[in-house]
Amino acid sequence: MSEIKTLSSKVVYENKWMRIREDTIERESGQQGLYSVMEKPDFTVVIPVHNDHVYMVEQYRYPVEKRQLEFPQGTWETQSDIDPRALAAGELQEETGLIAKHLECIGYQYLAYGFCNQGYHIWIARDLTMTKQSLDPEEEGLTCHRIPLSQLDDMIRQGEIQDATTCNALGLARLKGAL
Repeated sequence: MSEIKTLSSKVVYENKWMRIREDTIERESGQQGLYSVMEKPDFTVVIPVHNDHVYMVEQYRYPVEKRQLEFPQGTWETQSDIDPRALAAGELQEETGLIAKHLECIGYQYLAYGFCNQGYHIWIARDLTMTKQSLDPEEEGLTCHRIPLSQLDDMIRQGEIQDATTCNALGLARLKGAL
């Protein structure tokens, strides 16, 4: 296994959502280089299932300048040590208004470990009760949609759903027999 030694590290940008640092590194060969790392807290993605439907949210995603469909997901920047189950329950209620009687964690994945340390827990939510959404100001305009599971694959194939986290969560859930 190749080891990389960190010679120095400095934070070059930071806000409440992320920190970016540049590390001067030395590879096993002795060759030095620079590695940029984005540090972000882990998040959660929830697949809310009711009978043969899932609930998804749609919101405007500024970096790609369009509205996107995705499973409810997020983190609480001010509570980076929050229990992942509590985060899943909170994000589900916040974004959809749904409360799940049963939450099952089906896995943990990294978002993009080539440049970022952020990972996410994937949950299946069942036995759902509808309450009221409690959106954050950053989620203005977010809407909730009930979608038949039978249409989900076609929506992904046709490019209606382009969120990699959503596609990955759905695939893992299916591989593990949870859907």
